[in-house]
Amino acid sequence: MTQATLTNTGVNLFAVTGNLSFATVNDLLGQSKALFAAVPSLDIDLSAILHADSAGLALLLEWLRYGKHNNKVVRYKNLPAQLRSLAEISEVDTLLGDPV
Repeated sequence: MTQATLTNTGVNLFAVTGNLSFATVNDLLGQSKALFAAVPSLDIDLSAILHADSAGLALLLEWLRYGKHNNKVVRYKNLPAQLRSLAEISEVDTLLGDPV
Protein backbone atom coordinates (compact mmCIF):
# COMPACT_ATOMS: atom_id res chain seq x y z
CA MET A 1 0.00 0.00 0.00
CA THR A 2 1.36 3.40 -0.97
CA GLN A 3 0.77 6.11 1.58
CA ALA A 4 -0.50 9.56 0.79
CA THR A 5 0.85 12.87 2.02
CA LEU A 6 -0.40 16.42 2.11
CA THR A 7 2.35 19.01 2.12
CA ASN A 8 2.31 22.79 2.37
CA THR A 9 4.50 23.82 -0.57
CA GLY A 10 4.07 27.57 -0.48
CA VAL A 11 1.69 30.37 0.30
CA ASN A 12 -1.79 28.81 0.15
CA LEU A 13 -0.37 25.99 -2.01
CA PHE A 14 -0.57 22.34 -1.04
CA ALA A 15 0.48 19.13 -2.79
CA VAL A 16 -1.04 15.68 -2.46
CA THR A 17 1.18 12.72 -3.28
CA GLY A 18 0.61 8.97 -3.32
CA ASN A 19 -2.71 7.14 -3.38
CA LEU A 20 -6.07 8.67 -2.59
CA SER A 21 -7.91 5.58 -1.43
CA PHE A 22 -10.05 4.14 1.34
CA ALA A 23 -6.81 3.28 3.16
CA THR A 24 -5.37 6.81 3.10
CA VAL A 25 -8.08 9.47 3.01
CA ASN A 26 -8.86 9.50 6.74
CA ASP A 27 -5.25 10.34 7.57
CA LEU A 28 -5.20 13.06 4.91
CA LEU A 29 -8.43 14.53 6.23
CA GLY A 30 -6.92 14.70 9.71
CA GLN A 31 -3.72 16.35 8.41
CA SER A 32 -5.68 18.85 6.37
CA LYS A 33 -7.58 20.29 9.33
CA ALA A 34 -4.42 21.74 10.87
CA LEU A 35 -2.80 22.76 7.57
CA PHE A 36 -5.87 24.45 6.09
CA ALA A 37 -6.92 26.37 9.19
CA ALA A 38 -4.22 29.03 8.88
CA VAL A 39 -4.66 30.00 5.22
CA PRO A 40 -7.29 32.18 3.51
CA SER A 41 -7.52 30.07 0.32
CA LEU A 42 -6.39 26.66 -0.88
CA ASP A 43 -4.68 25.74 -4.14
CA ILE A 44 -4.21 21.98 -4.10
CA ASP A 45 -1.88 20.35 -6.64
CA LEU A 46 -2.93 16.79 -7.44
CA SER A 47 -0.28 16.01 -10.08
CA ALA A 48 1.59 13.50 -7.88
CA ILE A 49 -1.40 11.23 -7.19
CA LEU A 50 -0.56 7.70 -8.26
CA HIS A 51 -4.02 6.13 -7.87
CA ALA A 52 -7.44 7.31 -6.74
CA ASP A 53 -10.75 5.67 -5.97
CA SER A 54 -14.16 6.95 -4.89
CA ALA A 55 -12.85 7.68 -1.41
CA GLY A 56 -10.33 10.05 -2.96
CA LEU A 57 -13.11 11.82 -4.81
CA ALA A 58 -15.09 12.04 -1.56
CA LEU A 59 -12.08 13.68 0.11
CA LEU A 60 -11.89 16.35 -2.60
CA LEU A 61 -15.60 17.04 -2.16
CA GLU A 62 -15.13 17.22 1.62
CA TRP A 63 -12.37 19.80 1.17
CA LEU A 64 -14.75 21.85 -1.00
CA ARG A 65 -17.37 21.63 1.75
CA TYR A 66 -14.76 22.70 4.31
CA GLY A 67 -13.88 25.70 2.14
CA LYS A 68 -17.49 26.72 1.73
CA HIS A 69 -18.19 26.53 5.47
CA ASN A 70 -14.99 28.43 6.32
CA ASN A 71 -15.16 31.09 3.59
CA LYS A 72 -12.08 29.75 1.81
CA VAL A 73 -11.76 29.28 -1.94
CA VAL A 74 -10.56 25.78 -2.83
CA ARG A 75 -8.99 25.23 -6.25
CA TYR A 76 -7.68 21.93 -7.60
CA LYS A 77 -4.77 21.89 -10.02
CA ASN A 78 -3.65 19.02 -12.23
CA LEU A 79 -6.61 16.78 -11.51
CA PRO A 80 -5.63 13.27 -12.67
CA ALA A 81 -7.71 11.71 -15.44
CA GLN A 82 -8.78 8.90 -13.10
CA LEU A 83 -10.33 11.39 -10.65
CA ARG A 84 -11.85 13.45 -13.47
CA SER A 85 -13.53 10.28 -14.82
CA LEU A 86 -14.88 9.34 -11.38
CA ALA A 87 -16.23 12.86 -10.97
CA GLU A 88 -17.91 12.78 -14.39
CA ILE A 89 -19.53 9.40 -13.72
CA SER A 90 -20.76 10.72 -10.36
CA GLU A 91 -21.94 13.96 -12.01
CA VAL A 92 -19.89 16.15 -9.66
CA ASP A 93 -17.18 17.17 -12.14
CA THR A 94 -18.46 20.76 -12.30
CA LEU A 95 -17.87 21.08 -8.55
CA LEU A 96 -14.17 20.38 -8.98
CA GLY A 97 -13.67 23.28 -11.37
CA ASP A 98 -12.12 23.47 -14.79
CA PRO A 99 -9.15 21.21 -15.51
CA VAL A 100 -5.90 23.08 -14.96
